[in-house]
Amino acid sequence: MRIQELGYEIRQARTRQGMTQARLARASGISRVTLNQLENGLFPDLGIRKVQTLLKNLGLELTLTESPTLRGPDFIRMASTSASVSFRESLSDEELIRILLTGKVPANRRPHIRALLDEASPEMLEGLTEEVGRWTKPGRIEKNLATISKALGISRKNSAWMKNG
Repeated sequence: MRIQELGYEIRQARTRQGMTQARLARASGISRVTLNQLENGLFPDLGIRKVQTLLKNLGLELTLTESPTLRGPDFIRMASTSASVSFRESLSDEELIRILLTGKVPANRRPHIRALLDEASPEMLEGLTEEVGRWTKPGRIEKNLATISKALGISRKNSAWMKNG
């Protein structure tokens, strides 16, 4: 489970219960900003005790289960690896997720993202969009990719993989 998936599940449980971020954050001993970043997949790491406290305040608990052996492709890993092939410094999965969730590309990662958007297959980009899109509002990743493409001067002819492209 990625931290972004955990944040998404926490947001879903909080909103189902009609609880505000401020109330849950206060009850859990964290700041509202930290909770907001966690829910939006932008907080890089949160200690297990804090996660357990958040979950307890939502009436949830963390359990471990066997991973399914027949798992689909990991488009995030494939995309970050593909984006890094021609570069000395690799683009991490977490950096790629953050870029897609925020629509902002750090200057030192622009070549990686340009290579990814120019060279990756439409199937990989569609899978990547779907995988990261599970943790945010519908259409957000597509919108961010369109913004990123425009900022980097990428005009892909085969942009059919983007629903809003």
